[in-house]
Amino acid sequence: MKPTQDARENLRGVMTALVTPFRDGEVDFAAIEKHVDRQIDGGVDWLVPCGTTGESPTLAESEHERILETVVARAAGRRPVMAGTGTNNTTTTIRCTRRAAEFGASAALIVTPYYNRPTQEGLFRHYAAVAESVELPIVLYNVPVRTGVHLTNDTVVRLREKFSNIVALKDASGTVDNITNLLARCDIALLCGDDALTLPMMSLGAVGVISVLSNLVPALMKSLVEAAATANIAAARTYHRKVHDLAVGLARFGPNPVPIKTAMAARGMIREEFRLPLCPLDSESRTGVERLLRRHEITENAAK
Repeated sequence: MKPTQDARENLRGVMTALVTPFRDGEVDFAAIEKHVDRQIDGGVDWLVPCGTTGESPTLAESEHERILETVVARAAGRRPVMAGTGTNNTTTTIRCTRRAAEFGASAALIVTPYYNRPTQEGLFRHYAAVAESVELPIVLYNVPVRTGVHLTNDTVVRLREKFSNIVALKDASGTVDNITNLLARCDIALLCGDDALTLPMMSLGAVGVISVLSNLVPALMKSLVEAAATANIAAARTYHRKVHDLAVGLARFGPNPVPIKTAMAARGMIREEFRLPLCPLDSESRTGVERLLRRHEITENAAK
């Protein structure tokens, strides 16, 4: 996919922020392949490995590269892959994004640099350096609760106007307050970064969601996004209520991706394993996750 208008138009639908399964401390590549197949069977539109949900801060660069290779190879053209390549080091981000392009990724998801807390000018220069170094379509990723820095509309507009390969924004700011202003000022493709806000954001102009919940229930997320995209309001509201209850309910039990991986493990999809500093839920929280799954009748088959 080239950084043209077509790239922006193709970035829509349900995009699963893939978990990274582990087995005895190592990345479980066989489980990744099964998960890719499950996602495709569930109807998702894009696969997004090595993001926040994939525990990217704990992955060695060699693991990061092999995961990308595995997902692209298993997808085998059935679905495009958006590679998580953002770090808080611009040089490393450029290297990772170039490698993602070599592996066959169709786009790169690049989070705002975390911990450094750069100024807006620093954010602009960071993204500019990456955009100038690759032809791969770039999706900006704003998640201030994790990174400690907010990517403002002014900076997004400036980046979109300057670089044709900066084509989309994943907004995980936790609010819809800035959306109307942003979409009135530029034609960037807006992607929801919070499952619970999928319907509100799509009603304001978002064209899809990079979803955590679709790891567990891809078909449900696909149904919500399709209903929202076709203005089937009654159906969209019904799906929204279920998605909202699941997303908010799971989030109560701990930081992403611990609850979603716990839920997936409870339904036999992956092992319940994380990398420190993330750790398993206590027994009370795990019981709460199971109760939530039963309330929504999510069995292993229903999760497909």
